[in-house]
Amino acid sequence: MKLIVLAAGYATRLYPLTIDKPKPLLPIAGKPMIDHILKSLASISSIDHVYLVTNEKFSVHFEEWSMNRDRSEFDVPVDVVNDHSTDDSNKLGAIGDLSLVIKSQKIDDDVIVVAGDNLFSDDLADYGRVCEEVNTPVLGVYDVESLKESAKYGVVVTSPERNIVTFEEKPAEPKSTLIGIALYHYPRNVLPLIEQYIADGNNPDQPGRLIQWLYPQMPVRTWSVPGAWYDIGSKETLEEADRIFTEKLV
Repeated sequence: MKLIVLAAGYATRLYPLTIDKPKPLLPIAGKPMIDHILKSLASISSIDHVYLVTNEKFSVHFEEWSMNRDRSEFDVPVDVVNDHSTDDSNKLGAIGDLSLVIKSQKIDDDVIVVAGDNLFSDDLADYGRVCEEVNTPVLGVYDVESLKESAKYGVVVTSPERNIVTFEEKPAEPKSTLIGIALYHYPRNVLPLIEQYIADGNNPDQPGRLIQWLYPQMPVRTWSVPGAWYDIGSKETLEEADRIFTEKLV
């Protein structure tokens, strides 16, 4: 199984912190954010290679991180893939970047995809177990416990079997407090459909749109993220995550 980390954004909302440093390399509890993400996934033993996709501006930063990173908790090869975008005007979008990695690296394997700014307080070993047991896409979901809050995300309604029944991006009237997050599993047999999604001219940004396109065509399983989940999109969430992860070390 391959792990693809989406890290090609420019994080302009976090300026000036991210003018000269990519968001996934910002420190959380004294370590780059990306190290915490990899640690959460390290117990999925079937992951044998990591591909981190980034842009022209930050590719050197990630290359340096890759060469010097702490391998003690997740000692698998990491390749940095440059999508050669230079700013938001010519970026490929998250799904475009996913497609680029699959094609350029000739991936013919199951993949797990995670955003480089999603932090998890708990280990994701059980996610890996579910992904290995089912031959369908698996979406990580999180209960934000507020309809007002869920309206900011892709809102999910599931069946008793935990398959997606509806998926709506930022609905005005959310049907649940369960949201889809940027944690995805795509079996090998689904990878050609990602290429089809792009070829058909669908929106290549916002990775949840791919799930929204897939679930009417096939079962898409959900898996509830345990513990706390952080979408690092602001200085406030960055500071909160830093505080909580630091407290865990004490």
